[in-house]
Formats: sequence, structure tokens, C-alpha cells
Amino acid sequence: MSDWAAFGRLIAAGWTLVRADALIPREIDGELPPGLRLTARALRLFAGPDARAGRPGERLAGRLEKLGPAAIKLGQLLSTRADIFGDRFADDLSRLKDRLAPFPLAEARAEVERAIGQPFDDLFAAFEPPIAAASLAQAHPAVLRDGRRAAVKVLRPGIERTVAREAEALQLAARLVEALVPAARRLEPRALTATVVRSLQLELDLRMEAAGGAELAEVMARDGYMSAPAVIWDGVGQRVLTLEWAEGAALSDPAVLDTPGLDRRALADNLVRGFLAQALDHGVFHADLHEGNLFVVAPARLTAVDFGIVGRLGPGERRYLAEILWGFLRRDYRRIAEVHFEAGYVPRVHEVDAFAQALRAVGEPIFGRSARDVSMGRVLGQLFEITALFDMRLRPELVLLQKTMVTVEGVARRIDPAHDIWAAADPVVRRWIARELSPAGRVKALAEQGVRALQSLSRLAETPPAVSASAPGTRPAASSGALWFALGAATAGLAFALTALLR
Repeated sequence: MSDWAAFGRLIAAGWTLVRADALIPREIDGELPPGLRLTARALRLFAGPDARAGRPGERLAGRLEKLGPAAIKLGQLLSTRADIFGDRFADDLSRLKDRLAPFPLAEARAEVERAIGQPFDDLFAAFEPPIAAASLAQAHPAVLRDGRRAAVKVLRPGIERTVAREAEALQLAARLVEALVPAARRLEPRALTATVVRSLQLELDLRMEAAGGAELAEVMARDGYMSAPAVIWDGVGQRVLTLEWAEGAALSDPAVLDTPGLDRRALADNLVRGFLAQALDHGVFHADLHEGNLFVVAPARLTAVDFGIVGRLGPGERRYLAEILWGFLRRDYRRIAEVHFEAGYVPRVHEVDAFAQALRAVGEPIFGRSARDVSMGRVLGQLFEITALFDMRLRPELVLLQKTMVTVEGVARRIDPAHDIWAAADPVVRRWIARELSPAGRVKALAEQGVRALQSLSRLAETPPAVSASAPGTRPAASSGALWFALGAATAGLAFALTALLR
């Protein structure tokens, strides 16, 4: 698709929202600054006859559904933030999670048979109509030949072409924003879009999702905060995924929170701690934890499904996340600021103390207060202003982490409106800090660095010396003594670290 075609898709999307009065809806006129209010009223002159039908969330949900998978993903994220947009708006968007129009059963069955490469009845004893239809795929209940219940996920017909078109439109939008809105450049719109597009592409190969699900099931089992169903590998292909049945009811069902015996606080705690344990302790996390992907059994058992988006963090990002959370838990704004500078997230031209002062201005007003008494929209706005003031740029490697943290916090507070995310995070963060930043943890890290240094030097020692062009047959100018000195120093450092660790 050319840039002109992508631009046409952007114009069409904007026009669709304007016609439904879903871009800047009339219901929020009183909250807008004068300039934007005039713009909104001008756009409303082009609204269609159905622009007054329904609430803003209903109008937006209907248009996002028609715009495709990327727009639906945006709606899913917005629906988790009732604390910012209100319960009614979030509820109106919630149907985007897993209640879209399905495609025919016969077509799904034929796709499954093509994917598994064997007669359908060799694997399945029963295959039922879909119970959930989302933006990329739909899910069918099934029974395996051995009697186990299963869920079979099948990609929508032609979805690959749709995603490719939307990806080009998103990339064009990112370039336009970067060129026309200088203030948005620090958010790295092109890098953000590249991350979103890449995650959508990975979601289109269900073999990748199967592998991610199996890995996350192992990780989740180590902590017990949540679980994942087993993969049925005989029923996996590029466009088909088969999992054991997830017990319980989907969290997207409005009635699930009224289940007898449900412990809302423990359920919200398990969600937050499960996500943080995955990210901090293991460096891999489920990056799409909205209500449609979470199943609940009383009193507080959580099962996660849909592993199309898996996030990963290296040791540096995990340390950054832990120290930031630990700093807020202790209200140590100086240390939070130092971590930002050490990680290179804030340019050195700024002062650590000034950044710490700015962080204190955001953190102190929300500490110890109930979630219902805190305007997260206001807090996010303040953080945006502060990071802009200190030239902090969005880090592409943290995009999925940030997006998932927003989603998890929103879902946790929908489960328990008074939920304290900081109290929930405390035991997981405290455990990581005790393990990784204790004297023993620091020595262990030093020992690991020594091992890597020895491996690098070993490879260097095994590399044949280059022959000098000016003096054929002679040794290279660099002395082998220097190499062995470096190797000896690394060995001594490693021995010291191991000795200290074993004491």
C-alpha cells in the first residue's frame, strides 16, 4: 500500500469518528479549553444522523469495531481505565474484548483441518460454535478424542492483509505526528508504532503464541499467582491454536464479580503480583492482560489465556523497574531520580535533585490514599508535564511493559475499586530487591560478569593471530603477555567474587 493509500485510510478513520461524534464528543464540551471547544463544535457540523444515538462509549465502540484490529486494541486499552474515563464509558467499550461478530463454523473447521494436517475427527470428538470472537481470531469449545475439553483459536479469514494495511497507515500516522507535532517527538511515535506493528505480526502466527503460552505456564507455576492452560501441540498450526479448557468465567462477564465466595481484594492482588513476578523475576510477561483474557474461579484463582503478545525485559530493564517501584514504595524520590539518570532516560544536562523534586510533587499527594480518592488522569497528566520538562524520551524496549502496567492497574481497580496497587506490589518488589541488591546478590552479579569476561577472553585467545603485512611470518604487534595479564586479572576477580559468595 502506498503512502497515499495509507493517508486515505487515516482520513477515512477520522471521518468515521467525526460522523459519529466519537472523536471529541459533545458530552465533554464543558471540560475542554476554549480553543479545542470551538474545533469540536466545527467538526460536529459534519456529524451524521446517528451522532446523537447512544452514549459516547457506545458510539466509539461501534466505530472502532469497524476500523479494524489496531483500533479495537486501542478500545480494549481504554476500557480498562474506568478510573480515568468513568465506569459507564469503560463498560460501553468492554464489548470490544471478545464479543465481535463471528465467522462461519464450517469455515473454522476447514481451517483447523488444513492446519493440523490430518483428518479432523482424528483429533476432535466435538467442535462447537464460537463462544468468543475478537479482532484477530475466534475461540471454539471442543472435546478431544481422549475426552479432554479444549479451546480452539482460529484466525479470521484474510486478517493478514487487513493487519498489513493498518500497519502501513499506523506507520504513516507516526511519521506525520513526528513531523508536525514537535512536542510529541520525545514519545518516539515511530518506535512505538514499530513495536505495536511487530506485536500484531507475531499474533498472526499462532505457533508463536503456543510457544509463548507454554513458556508462561512454566513461569506462572513457580509463583502461583495465576496459571495458564496446557498447549495441545497436535492441534497447533500457523493459523490454529488448541489449549486445554480454562476453568471459570471470563472477567469480562459483568456478573463474574458477584460470584459467591469471590475475594475481590485477593483477586486484584494476584493479578498485580502475578504480572510483576513474571516481569521482575523471569523477564517474560503476558502483555495483554485485559478482562477478556482472564478467567476467574472463587475465591481468587486466575487463569490467563491468549498469549499473542509476550513481553520481555533484559536484566537492565528489570533492575530499572524494580528500583523505580522500590523507590516509590519507600518514597525515596532521590533514588528514583538517580535510577533514571543511570539508565540514560533523563539527559545529564539536567540536575538529579531537580528531577527528584519533581517526582516528589507527583508522588506525595497520592500516597496512602484510596484508589477512589485519586484521579489517575490528573497524575498521568502531571507525569507527562514533568517528563517533558526534563526531556525524558519514551524507551521503545519499555513500551509493552508500560502498556501492560496501565492495563493491569486498570483491571485490578475494576475488580476492587479501593485496590492499593502499591501495597499489592510490595512483597514481589521487596523479594526482588532482597535477592538482587543484597551483598550476596551483588557478588553473584559480579561473578556472572567475571564468567562472561573469561568466555570472551577465551574466544580471543583461540583466535589465530593476524599476520603483519609489513613483516611476514612475525608475531603481531600486540603482545600476548597483555592478553594473559587481562585473563589473569579476570580470573582473580572471579575467584574473589566466588570466595565472597561462598562465605
